[in-house]
Parts: sequence; structure tokens; C-alpha cells
Amino acid sequence: MVNASELKGGMIIKREGKLYKVIEAETKARTAQFSSYTHLKLQDLKTGHVHDLRLSPDEKIENVDIEEIEMEYSYADGDNFYFIHPETFEIIELPGYTIGDFKRYMKEGVKLKIQVYEGNPVSVVIPEFVDLKVVTTGEGIKGGTDSTWKSATLENGMEILVPQFLKEGDIVTVSTKTNQYLERVHK
Repeated sequence: MVNASELKGGMIIKREGKLYKVIEAETKARTAQFSSYTHLKLQDLKTGHVHDLRLSPDEKIENVDIEEIEMEYSYADGDNFYFIHPETFEIIELPGYTIGDFKRYMKEGVKLKIQVYEGNPVSVVIPEFVDLKVVTTGEGIKGGTDSTWKSATLENGMEILVPQFLKEGDIVTVSTKTNQYLERVHK
């Protein structure tokens, strides 16, 4: 059991017999006149629905022990994603809502940590950054400064702005939260 104020994004909790993933957790401290509260945005791991919840910061919440297993993405079939265990070659299926907006970064062979509760896969740990290859980009502007940006298409089909010095074939790190270029990966 943990206090509601101790919850952080990505944690898995159990409430009223259901498993939820904490998407956001924010505790608001108030004056003596108004009581403090913790605002939670929770995703039901069975249905994918997102719920807002307001609790007292010291309310006890049941956190669950989650095992994380690194698995390799194999393919998608409709809204479901399939992963393969690297040692047992067991294939598991996860609904698309567990991947969320990260699905634009999914490509065969991507390794992700799958969260397992009591032997059943329940969620995915979404990385903050991914490395992708630049497939197409324009020529840099001669005499262009580092503050000048150009458009580039990445291997997943996404278009982002990158610095002038980048060329086709370069590997770049992209933030999965902002979908923005962070840095060039040096080989």
C-alpha cells in the first residue's frame, strides 16, 4: 500500500479489483481553509478507458508487483500488437491502447519492456526516446547556421525538423513525448 501522493506516472495500481496504469499524478497543496488533494489520471488496463480521480493525498492505494520482461515487437493485426519472448519464443498479444501514440514508432524488431502481472501481460513501458534513421531530407543551405532547420522524413514515415548538417542515412534520437529531434547518434 502506498499513499496517493506517492504515485507516479507509469505505476500499476489495483483499485476496486481492477488494474489501472497511472498516466498522470499531481498533488495539490492547499491552504488550511481548503484541503489538499491528489489528482490521478488512470487507464483501465482491461478496457483502455481513462478515468480522472481525486483523492486525499494520504489515502492508501494498493500498488501491485509487476514483472518487466523485454520482448521484441513482431507484428500488428488490426488494433492488436504481438510480441515475442526472446528466450521461450512465446508470442503475446496486447491491445493497441496499451501502446497509445507510441504506435507510430513501432517497427519490427523494436524491443520493449512488457509489464506482466500474475503471469498475464498488462501493459508496455514506453521509452522516452527512440533512435530512427533519416530516410530523406533536403540539402543543407550553404552558409546556413546551426539555428536553421530543415524537414526530414524518418524510417517510420514521420516528418520532423532537423538541423542543416544532417543527411540521409544519419540516425537521430527523437523524443516520444514531443516528437522532436534531440540529437544525432554518433556511430
